[in-house]
Amino acid sequence: MDIVKAIQVTFENANVTKAIVSTISIILLGFYLRKRGTFGADFGKVLTKVVLAVALPALAFNSFMQGINYETFKQSMNVLIWGILIYIVLIFSTKFMYLKYKGDRQDVLRVLTDFGSTTFFGIPIVAGIYGPTSTAVIYASVFNIGYRVFLYSYGYIKMSGLKMEIKNLKQMLLNPIVIATFAGLILWLIQNQAWIPHMNGLDATGAKVNVAFYRIDATAPWISQPLTYLAGLASPLAWLGIGSTLGSISLGKAVTDRDSWYYSFNKVILVPIINVVLLALLAVTNILPVNSEALETIIIMMATPTAAVASTYAIGFDREAVLASNASLLSTVVATVLMPFWIVISQVLSSTGLFK
Repeated sequence: MDIVKAIQVTFENANVTKAIVSTISIILLGFYLRKRGTFGADFGKVLTKVVLAVALPALAFNSFMQGINYETFKQSMNVLIWGILIYIVLIFSTKFMYLKYKGDRQDVLRVLTDFGSTTFFGIPIVAGIYGPTSTAVIYASVFNIGYRVFLYSYGYIKMSGLKMEIKNLKQMLLNPIVIATFAGLILWLIQNQAWIPHMNGLDATGAKVNVAFYRIDATAPWISQPLTYLAGLASPLAWLGIGSTLGSISLGKAVTDRDSWYYSFNKVILVPIINVVLLALLAVTNILPVNSEALETIIIMMATPTAAVASTYAIGFDREAVLASNASLLSTVVATVLMPFWIVISQVLSSTGLFK
């Protein structure tokens, strides 16, 4: 394989270059507007709430409003399985990453490394590259199922030192994004069943189609369009929120913390590498093969900075709160800088033909 040519082809892909430029420029815009004072101190938090409560649920649900085929179904199931297995792998492997650390410091670094901001940072980038109604967003949403199961169970127990509580189960199951994902996934899976009423509609090209009555993209575009508008807000609002948050915090202390640098390396570089190596082995052995689009989605999702919930656990339970804050900030900066690199790497890996 000609690596140089593969990189050239990647940068000639308009969707990739647009996503890279859009992500960085809008994050920088949010950073600038916060520093200038246009955005208030809590503006980033407000944007985050809007994205998590409205835009991302709309994006997750809308992505499933499309036809189903065997290949997409098979890949989705493989992604779901891998989305569970990788967290089991990380839970054990992070023990070795932080052997020299003890007590709370080790526990916090392990949990922060296990869980990235796949929802707020990863999915908007996937949507920016492939489009809000692409199969890649389906893969991202399905991949996130395992993430949320482990984040609200293992992550909570590890950080709190307590047993799993009912309120945490409710937070996991009644989260708007989780509800939208499962609702969309179930409707997507059963749409071709004979017992589901079907009706005529128009697809994206204007051609007549006969689909399940709830396929609002074809049967009720006046309902689908508002969701499309809301889904389209996910990426720009998330990027503005990230920039605004970065503009609210001083990098001074974080950049002098060696542990935060070591953590950022593990989270943004080592974790994606572990994913790539294991997925390559699974593809070669044909045990759990994923196609190129699924691979690219998973790499982007795993090259994300600290999950907000994970750092909130650390701060809320007073477990190395300063370290968690510094690590979260620094990993966000590093992830923003390196995301274009990982997008290019994912495209190059796809061109090898190993992931079909």
